[in-house]
Amino acid sequence: MKYLLYTLSILFVEYSCNAQDKNTVAQVSNLPAKTNNTSSQYGPNSIVRTIKQDRKGNIWLASWEGVFRYNGKSFTNVTNKVSSARFFSVLEDKKGNFWFASIGSGVYYYDGKSFRNFTSKDGLASDRVTTIYEDRFGYIWFGTDNGVSRYNGNSFQNFKMNKGTVLNTADSVHVSIYKQQLPENHTMHNDVDAIVEDQSGKLWFGTRAYAYVYDGKKFKVITNNEGKPFANVRSIIKDKKGNIWLGGYDGLWCYDGHTFSNFSKTFVGYIYEDKEGNILTSSESAFKKSWILSRYSKESLSNKKPTITEIANKAMIFGILEDDKRNIWFGSLDGVYVYGGRTITNFKAE
Repeated sequence: MKYLLYTLSILFVEYSCNAQDKNTVAQVSNLPAKTNNTSSQYGPNSIVRTIKQDRKGNIWLASWEGVFRYNGKSFTNVTNKVSSARFFSVLEDKKGNFWFASIGSGVYYYDGKSFRNFTSKDGLASDRVTTIYEDRFGYIWFGTDNGVSRYNGNSFQNFKMNKGTVLNTADSVHVSIYKQQLPENHTMHNDVDAIVEDQSGKLWFGTRAYAYVYDGKKFKVITNNEGKPFANVRSIIKDKKGNIWLGGYDGLWCYDGHTFSNFSKTFVGYIYEDKEGNILTSSESAFKKSWILSRYSKESLSNKKPTITEIANKAMIFGILEDDKRNIWFGSLDGVYVYGGRTITNFKAE
């Protein structure tokens, strides 16, 4: 059964959320609060794609209602008066400034006081940006549906995996699963969802088609031990040991610098490494009707059958974060949730 994204109409439907840690069932609770024009104890009620914690401890959420900052007490919609675009990603760069990726409005740079908007008119590859990454040299990379853009502080340099053209009618929430090999000029080769730099300085890119590695001169399709490309790669991370993890249509894979190991066959949307070295993923359930937030135990990652704990079950699960208090945050179709070890809390307005 092919993986299918749910239609936008289910954004307004409330889903139940069950979580398990061994035999403990997590209870979902709303946090009551009064709202005002600037801040609220309620978070977004729509899709939350990315969750990050900054150096000051604030939690940042990229959502379809804007970019929210949570200071531990209340949420502030930082982009409320700047843009009505849907936001997909957040990055705090090495200088402490923020970058917000949007669908349709390009990228917003925020220094804590004012905004600057970069679009295709400024040289960005596309105004539909889904991911942001900063490399070891301080260059900011933007993954778009028309390739990647590298910003050096003054201008953009754009790269394409191949000659494919942008699919103007597509959205970054569309179905793109392929069992057969895609033509080299297919638009999905340039629809970038993930970027990471490995220990050697090479950049890995996950696209709606395949995964690529860039050595500074050319792009090369990444293949597994059997020579098969990784399809529809949604997430790539580098763990503390330098291993590269890939998640997508072909499941969860790990590259140790020599060989690839497979840990799951089900579709994986997001990958995250916690402070202990456990690997967390959001993946399609075996029944194809929901998504599961799972934790792969660090001690068992060297085994062919690792110990896996299911933390939460939702209609969809997006970005994942472990905060400085060891709570696990994750985004869904209807907002953001926090798992504290026994219970799950949401921040939705009733």
